[in-house]
Amino acid sequence: MVLTTTSSIDAMPLALAEVPDPEPGPGEVVIRVGACAACRTDLQLCEGDLQPRLLPIIPGHQVAGRIAAVGPGVNDWAEGDRAGLTWLAGTCGDCPFCRSGRENLCATATFTGWDRHGGFAEMVAARADVVVPLPEGPADRDLAPLLCGGVIGFRALRVAGITPGARVGLFGFGASALQAIQVARHMGCRIAVATRSEDERRRALSLGAEWAGGYDEPPPFPLDLAVTFAPSGDVVAHALRALDRGGTVAINAIHLDRLPEMDYADLWWERAIRSVANVTREDARDYLDLAAQIPVITAVEEHALPDANRALQRIATGDVQGAAVIIPGPS
Repeated sequence: MVLTTTSSIDAMPLALAEVPDPEPGPGEVVIRVGACAACRTDLQLCEGDLQPRLLPIIPGHQVAGRIAAVGPGVNDWAEGDRAGLTWLAGTCGDCPFCRSGRENLCATATFTGWDRHGGFAEMVAARADVVVPLPEGPADRDLAPLLCGGVIGFRALRVAGITPGARVGLFGFGASALQAIQVARHMGCRIAVATRSEDERRRALSLGAEWAGGYDEPPPFPLDLAVTFAPSGDVVAHALRALDRGGTVAINAIHLDRLPEMDYADLWWERAIRSVANVTREDARDYLDLAAQIPVITAVEEHALPDANRALQRIATGDVQGAAVIIPGPS
């Protein structure tokens, strides 16, 4: 499914096309896609909120599948190996950020489905050093949502400073938060969830949240940390006001509509706002290990490859229950 021109998702900007099978270059592999989860970043790319870096482009950056071909110089992968692909498509490896374990901040980093073709396809080529091993057992459709929504939610909790037993707020309750709540519960945290949807509030309570309410409702206890998943600056303001002294809000979004004017008193007492930018290979490895221990359970809604526009439409309207997952094959 190829994006040639950005437009409203209702105009169905992704078009089904046949392209040559990718060939692995030096240091690359080709993955045969078993499933590719869709996320709001794909929607924002298609609609132009996230400016394309390459057109035409095949979106999709949560790939679960198997190695189909190995390029020259690749010794760590073999055909048939279970493999996953995340948002991170490559880094320079030599800048101060890369050398200090912060490759997510590399100024020349590239990203799957943005700088190079992604997983809304039957096959995808990738740098071998960013591909992550996947465990045998779980289905591709269940592993794919771990590779962006899961990993970035896990990183957001880390950035916000999660500790065992902390009081955690999740503002928005889509596919990423559905995994983050399981991590927080595993760590014995008290959890408050804010969301517009009554169905999502009920689901949050069933998954162990102590409280679930609307964005403008204060949780019944002050929060040590909060993660915002909705791409709205107003939600950030609500989360900030719910923090205890010294707490942190981590914004889990690559695009935010704006940051509204806020009273400095809401930030006073060493409260903090942090953005969450991309992921590292270490994030992916650590989260996959933790997800297997918990184990993290994903809720998925399957869509055939030609129906990728429809999957993104459902993300836009908030109708997806869990994660929308694209399965290559006919509709």
